[in-house]
Amino acid sequence: MSGADDMKNSAEKLGGKVKEGFGKLTDNEKLETEGQADQVKADAKQAGENVKDAAGKAGDSVRDAFDR
Repeated sequence: MSGADDMKNSAEKLGGKVKEGFGKLTDNEKLETEGQADQVKADAKQAGENVKDAAGKAGDSVRDAFDR
């Protein structure tokens, strides 16, 4: 995962937390729910990036084993 992707996901999650908090503060359930959804979306993106990284590392390990 690139650092840029990690920062984007973190920023999206933070934005979701802010939106959720503002929704709670203003008693706006729609805004609160949107903020929660933004956080879930950011978490899902992060999980996908983590899986992609793990698969790449596993492939590297297999390749290294065959090179020996």
